[in-house]
Amino acid sequence: MKILFVMDPIESVNPKKDSTLAMIEAAQTRGHEVLYTTVSQMSLVDGVVFGEVCGLTVDREQVPFFTKGTYSEVKLGEIDVIMMRKDPPFDMNFVYATYLLSAAKRQGALVVNDPQSLRDCNEKLFATEFAKHMTPTLVSASSTKIRAFIEQHKDVIVKPLDGMGGSGIFRLKLGDPNTGTVLETMLAEPVSPIMAQRFIPDISAGDKRILLIDGVPVEYVLARIPAKGETRGNLAAGGTGVAQPLSDSDRKIAEAVGPTLKARGLIFVGLDVIGDKITEINVTSPTCIREIEAAYPVKIAEGLIECIEQKLKST
Repeated sequence: MKILFVMDPIESVNPKKDSTLAMIEAAQTRGHEVLYTTVSQMSLVDGVVFGEVCGLTVDREQVPFFTKGTYSEVKLGEIDVIMMRKDPPFDMNFVYATYLLSAAKRQGALVVNDPQSLRDCNEKLFATEFAKHMTPTLVSASSTKIRAFIEQHKDVIVKPLDGMGGSGIFRLKLGDPNTGTVLETMLAEPVSPIMAQRFIPDISAGDKRILLIDGVPVEYVLARIPAKGETRGNLAAGGTGVAQPLSDSDRKIAEAVGPTLKARGLIFVGLDVIGDKITEINVTSPTCIREIEAAYPVKIAEGLIECIEQKLKST
């Protein structure tokens, strides 16, 4: 295959932890031609999508860990596979990129994950399609409704719908004197809805990342344990990652969500689960491959590339 990775500038990547780099290495190992570009290097000319791309090889033992070839302009629809691995924020620049990738899909490329689903499946709101597997949840721009939700559930997490890495998340208990300030800040102009969820005490055992490939869960998860005094398990917020086998409860949740992911062309997804409750469904650029592969003899990235190979053969 020719497989193009649309990603953040590779110079900004941490080679020890980056999941996209793990995918590139797996593609190399399986003999595929790896290409590289960024969102800003894509363009649409008379309905045809082009990209300034270059060949890419990576080797974590070398400094620098990557080698770029010569850039050339190519029709993206003529590339076998395009991996959309641009990290959030999910802003309008990201949305515009998905429109270009939708055109590339129409013109012949397999895009992973499906660009329309990237637009449709907000990582917070998408989880609400599986409400019976969630803690009580409210999405609203009304301070009155959110205060009533806190009154009802006593201990609540509030977060923006477009955040990542634990940013902008607050825990509010009934009677907290900071409630007004937090809600005023989060609901400031221009007013956008936020999510409120009943606090899940099981966060002390970790916020689990369950990875799924074409709707099927990987057999190991990464539990992200909050730092002392924290309620957020995100690694970016100081959490500690502990890999562990998929539990029966984890598997039940994955089996409930998996068919929908597969039907929507969401080939690589990360479920965030606390206890037995889904909190988010990460579709844009899921991570944690490196941490799980370092702890257990499992080849997640290679399994993903093999899955993509089979999809191409069946088309």
